[in-house]
Amino acid sequence: MKASLTANPKTAAARLKKICSLRPTLAIILGSGFHHTLTELRAAKKISYANIPGFPKPTVSGHAGELFLGHLGQTPVLVLSGRAHFYEGYEMERVTFATRTLAAFGITNLLLTNAAGGINRKFREGDFMVVTDHINFMGTNPLRGTAISGLPRFVDLTQTYDKKLRGLLFRAGKISNFKLRRGIYLAVSGPSYETPAEIRAFAKLGADAVGMSTVPEAIAARQCGLNVAAVSCVTNLAAGSNRGNLSHAEVLATAERVKNSGAALIRNFAELYGKQI
Repeated sequence: MKASLTANPKTAAARLKKICSLRPTLAIILGSGFHHTLTELRAAKKISYANIPGFPKPTVSGHAGELFLGHLGQTPVLVLSGRAHFYEGYEMERVTFATRTLAAFGITNLLLTNAAGGINRKFREGDFMVVTDHINFMGTNPLRGTAISGLPRFVDLTQTYDKKLRGLLFRAGKISNFKLRRGIYLAVSGPSYETPAEIRAFAKLGADAVGMSTVPEAIAARQCGLNVAAVSCVTNLAAGSNRGNLSHAEVLATAERVKNSGAALIRNFAELYGKQI
């Protein structure tokens, strides 16, 4: 997994363009809690990550590793079902390869989804949180290393999560008939869950939820000029917030319970997006 990456995002994007004539501007990366969205998708083409040069294969339960081109409602979309995580042993270059491929393909707007642990005491399992900002606690940065020709090296992250796209998410929540939370997402490297002491520290830093993804993709997307939005499914309360032990099984169980809500949110977001472009 730590071998150097030889594939080029432009090569991967060219492969996708040969497979399907559809040219969406919106892409969605489905994390845990959001894969039921695929039941709402009218897919024109499906391709395994294994058949896209440079795409790493996810090894985590709940991440299928498939790319779809199709429509949510009347809106053309590109959907990634599953992602590669830093904790799987992949270098950041590979974790963000799919995001860079999306930019090379012609995507201009990216919606990131994830499962997260709730830090904010007002949050409950099964809530959805629109990400307003993030804290990178992963110990590294996807822009570290050799500068990429034609792209800025020092990327401004003042407005990482696009205000207009966030507004569409909140409107989609109202249409879906449930209230969306909002807050700051803190990313750690994982794969161990955090200690209660760490969660107390993260709360003091201002974090509302914690997870092990999304931030590298958001940073790479902003470097490539994409508008970004992100939403978390609060699949568990973080360490110290309850008396039970944390497990991936709990994450998957909560994701299964709220799968219809997550799918409705993403579908309505895509439909609103299609009407405003």
